[in-house]
Amino acid sequence: MAEIDVADLAHELRAGITALFRTLRNERVPGDVTAPESSALNRLERGGPASAADLARAEQISPQSMGSTLAALEERGLIARRPDPADGRRVLLSVTAAGAATLRDKRSARTTQLTGALAGFSPTELRQLRAAAPLLERLAENLRGTGAR
Repeated sequence: MAEIDVADLAHELRAGITALFRTLRNERVPGDVTAPESSALNRLERGGPASAADLARAEQISPQSMGSTLAALEERGLIARRPDPADGRRVLLSVTAAGAATLRDKRSARTTQLTGALAGFSPTELRQLRAAAPLLERLAENLRGTGAR
């Protein structure tokens, strides 16, 4: 078997993953949230309640930008504010039931999109994609571990 050029593979993966990500991101679904809103909701869902400053740091954006994003989410009832029990001066944000439902609906719509797109693949190609899925997750974990963005 021929030796694999890791740099070439990295280039091909970046191109393919970028195209897939852009397509999924740009296809709007009913009731969809913007990319920054989705990112903030996902972070709150995964990490639990957090302050606006914590979210801005984690997302590497300005507090002002995060404030706009959070105001839009709060206006739509997707997040709620409450005092930090450990420090009454701080406010913590958390995902509401409506926010969790929005995330579920978005994930379901994206899965439906992918299901439709996979319909044109052969059984062999589908098996290859299934085998690649855990490797892509591991690749993402490795990138997070190195601080790459």
